[in-house]
Amino acid sequence: MPNFKKAALLTTAIASLSLTGCTAMGGGAIPGATAPITTSEAQQGAEGHPQLLAEFGGTYQGPQSAYVEQVGKNIAVQSGLGNARESFTVSLLNSSVNNAFAIPGGYIYATRQLVGLMNNEAELAGVLGHEVGHVAARHSQRRQSAAQQNTLLGAAGAILSGILLGDSGIGNTISKGFLQGSQLLTLKFSRSQELEADDLGIQYLNKAGYDPRAMATVLQSLASQNALDSSLHGNNATVPEWASTHPDPASRVQSAFAKAGAASGTTNRDTFLTRIDGMMYGDDPAQGVIEGRQFLHPIFRLAFTAPTGFYMVNGSRAVSINGESGRAQLSTAQYNGNLDTYVRSVFTAIGGSQQSLAPSNMQRTTVNGIPATFGTARVNNGNSQVDVTVFAYEFSNNQAFHFVTIAPAGQSATFNPMFSSMRRITSAEAAAIIPRKIDVVTVGRGDTVRTLANRMAYTAAQEQRFRVLNGLSSTDTVLPGQKVKLVVK
Repeated sequence: MPNFKKAALLTTAIASLSLTGCTAMGGGAIPGATAPITTSEAQQGAEGHPQLLAEFGGTYQGPQSAYVEQVGKNIAVQSGLGNARESFTVSLLNSSVNNAFAIPGGYIYATRQLVGLMNNEAELAGVLGHEVGHVAARHSQRRQSAAQQNTLLGAAGAILSGILLGDSGIGNTISKGFLQGSQLLTLKFSRSQELEADDLGIQYLNKAGYDPRAMATVLQSLASQNALDSSLHGNNATVPEWASTHPDPASRVQSAFAKAGAASGTTNRDTFLTRIDGMMYGDDPAQGVIEGRQFLHPIFRLAFTAPTGFYMVNGSRAVSINGESGRAQLSTAQYNGNLDTYVRSVFTAIGGSQQSLAPSNMQRTTVNGIPATFGTARVNNGNSQVDVTVFAYEFSNNQAFHFVTIAPAGQSATFNPMFSSMRRITSAEAAAIIPRKIDVVTVGRGDTVRTLANRMAYTAAQEQRFRVLNGLSSTDTVLPGQKVKLVVK
């Protein structure tokens, strides 16, 4: 939630290689996978580029950005697109979400979190090549009609209605103020398009002299990360139902291995590890951090605790709190000094033009010394009802924050412990929030997976995290002289 800024709503969809599959951005039909990028495509991408940077935390400010750009442009040349090196813009994003995507015009993106999960340069080239493949094959243009019918807001509404509210229209009406995290705003490619992009990525790896099996190994790491997240967060963290029509990494691994065959090539493992050494991993403190069930923001000096059984995702404009019995988000909006007006304006924004939404009553209170106002609206949802609650806090005369929660009717009290946990943090607490980073170390004599994992800056699942981060199976060991990644503070 970088700076809690209200970024402009994206009206384009994104082509991503996240655990939930790639997304599309519409455009005119263009025949031929190797036709040069057109003026129209370049203009379309240029318009979407600054919005995407804002949506995903901006460009990562570190030496790794130049390295990712170099690898991306080198692999783009293999696509055969005219002037590929000059026509492609490759960006490393300051985001803690495992993601990569592309939009027409040759704009390719990868998050630092996903790059941190990789273990060699061939894997980086494979992921970026996959995205170049989407551009070269004009997959976005083939999905034009779907993109026109589904802006990101519409997609968010469909997600909300599918996860929580069924297929009723209420999901669309409340989505404007809810579930706007970038990881949820997606419009997917088809299975065949995803697999075609994998195929093209493998072809590009071969042409560039990389080991083509890298496409399979990076997908394997993504699948392992997904399984780890599910284990850490419980069943709530499994891939959402709206992604089920797309091949997940686990199902694509064997296909990628088979297509790569027995071919071999360079991986540039040591070079890659040297270049990403010191890169930030996990949440950027400037955007707030999640520690277990607690969220802390050192700049705005606030903290809260999610209810038991819920897990959090730190998005670009909001923190999402997810559980089986409801959903919530913390965000902010323009504040004029009147909390009652603020709460009503949030309800209005949630309802949008399709439905008038207002609380049945509002109450004022104080939470840990912070003035607060809250209200709840009961909304019909087909044969059932849900309660939508807005709970707002005044942190200063011109700054307020609010939760929006949705729960089955009569169950909104699930979030009461979270509402009452909001507090200001001290300057000492804020100063103690420091970023995690990747530390590349050389395995020494006597080092084992367990001893190395014990150095990871986590209090839980240290060995599992270490194995996933380094692409190690449950039985793999480490050898003296081998380079491995740790996550440290």
